[in-house]
Amino acid sequence: MGQGRLSVVVTRHLPPVVETRLKELFDVELRDPDTAMSREELAAAMHRCDVLVPTISDRIDAGLIGQAGTRLKLIANYGAGVDHIDVATARSRGILVSNTPGVTTEDTADMAIALVLALTRRIPEGLAAMQAGNWQGWSPMAFLGGRLAGRRLGILGMGRIGQAVARRARAFGCQVHYHNRRRLRPEVEAELEATYWESLDQMVSRMDILSINCPHTPSTYHLMNARRLKLMKPTAVIVNTSRGEVIDENALTRGLRAGELAGVGLDVYENGRVNPRLQELPNVVLLPHMASATIEGRIEMGEKVIINIKTFADGHRPPDQVVPGML
Repeated sequence: MGQGRLSVVVTRHLPPVVETRLKELFDVELRDPDTAMSREELAAAMHRCDVLVPTISDRIDAGLIGQAGTRLKLIANYGAGVDHIDVATARSRGILVSNTPGVTTEDTADMAIALVLALTRRIPEGLAAMQAGNWQGWSPMAFLGGRLAGRRLGILGMGRIGQAVARRARAFGCQVHYHNRRRLRPEVEAELEATYWESLDQMVSRMDILSINCPHTPSTYHLMNARRLKLMKPTAVIVNTSRGEVIDENALTRGLRAGELAGVGLDVYENGRVNPRLQELPNVVLLPHMASATIEGRIEMGEKVIINIKTFADGHRPPDQVVPGML
């Protein structure tokens, strides 16, 4: 880039320490109030800035990128996932895209285990009874759940987050199994005490718990479809802290209503919002996309955004540049 401070538009409120540092380094336009930008607002922002800092709630498709004009040169995404950005179209127009990988690994793995515990130990039911004032005292048969030790946990997607889930699950005494696009190195498998399944169908049919930790790509869309969901044991539970599109939610809802699954814990949703039919079910734990919501994680994400922009401003390739075909 040439001389002068870059013009940067941030689409949502970020931690104050991150916003302060952005203002020190660049000509920054912050979002006030903290609401998602409309499509028209996004188009206008992309037309007037050098760098756009969007979040997962901003869908930046080919049409929007086509309206960006010639000024926009970098989309520095605040988040690891970039399936809301048409990276290929951006690249064809000379616009780089960067993200913030690796920051939320531990936080997301924590939440996956939290959902597993919530389902297997019936925590939401106990909480609801206490908050409603319905608890009449201890009873030997009340709120009976099941222990994690000895249960088979299948991990769909054994990247950074999947491996972090595996380490936590081993501490609880779970048997760890996984299906992945590529098998892990033998030494990593040994460290995690994880069993590889080449066939996803065979794995899911034998698991007590399924944790979904793979990205949303064309090949993973509805990977857990109606046929595959029916393979699971009726006593099994599913947790998803990855991307909602990996599960066919309509088929999942039908399976839960029919008693073909014991429960599900979701932090992500197929259409970006909660399916009302899932909210009606007692064996479903729903969270508002909060797996990565820690102060530490949000600040680290902001620091990565700043490094990507600063490196680009200095005339170098952003360290977290996203390349089409490598997602």
